[in-house]
Amino acid sequence: MSDIFTRTVIIAMVASGVRLAVPLLIASLGEMYGQRSGVLNLGVDGIMLLGAFSGYYAVLQSGTVWYGLFVGTIVGLLLGIASAVIAVTLKAEQGISGIGVYLFGLGMSDLLFQKLVGTPVPITSFPKVAIPLLSDVPLLGGMLFRHSLVVYLAFAAVPLSMFVLNRTTFGLNIRAVGQNPESADSLGVSVTRVRYATVIIGGTLAGTAGAALAIDLGIFQQNLTNAAGFIAIALVYFGAWRPLGVMAGALLYGFVNAVVLQLKTLGIIPLSWSDIAAMAPAVVTILALVVVAQRFQPPAALTKPFSRGT
Repeated sequence: MSDIFTRTVIIAMVASGVRLAVPLLIASLGEMYGQRSGVLNLGVDGIMLLGAFSGYYAVLQSGTVWYGLFVGTIVGLLLGIASAVIAVTLKAEQGISGIGVYLFGLGMSDLLFQKLVGTPVPITSFPKVAIPLLSDVPLLGGMLFRHSLVVYLAFAAVPLSMFVLNRTTFGLNIRAVGQNPESADSLGVSVTRVRYATVIIGGTLAGTAGAALAIDLGIFQQNLTNAAGFIAIALVYFGAWRPLGVMAGALLYGFVNAVVLQLKTLGIIPLSWSDIAAMAPAVVTILALVVVAQRFQPPAALTKPFSRGT
């Protein structure tokens, strides 16, 4: 047991936790925008899966990781547009339509993989970028400042999202539409336009998250996300629809996952318990969600379609 408390192992666990948190953080931030405007998208996991396969296949064909990330992002954008049409224009029940998007992503990603690839083929992963000076700081350097550029960009998106939501007209409109769309509409704010924008942002970031996950792992397989998209949705509730809270939830999940993986690697968790141990990150996140979410209220118009004059 003492092996887990060595300097090297601790640095590796924290660094791994940060890296594992990134796909969840990206997807959760995107979903947060949609929920703040009143749209719940349960299709996040399906979008992540199609983004993951698209990004993986693009890297497999081109050998360029950034091209793969771009392709996954574009796929997420297209699925975000489709989700917006379904939820905002057609006013479909958001829970059911979201599950439909998820099932489409799950089935289509597996079908494309079987037809175009067949068996898992490793691809190039993101190169690590050590931040000058900061990467040489004892302990913290190895934990926080020797990651890929995607990791840094993901965490930079947190203060950016705080600024957008709290300091811009667009952010004010998002919050107004999510709380009282009728009042926002009476003041000249286009509820449809705002919701379209936020759902598309959510889809785009979900596709990015999926591509980042596949490229970081350097592989694709059936159901690669392992329900990470649903965890991302839960983290929005955990984070009380705030960027810092979402980041805290993603890091919690990432760190618990990293600890479990390290315990399995060291043989502290028996192989016969591996399936049970794999549930630990989700269980811890759900328990934390139950405790934290009771303190905060969701946007008043969440899951409620809007029609002018009703």
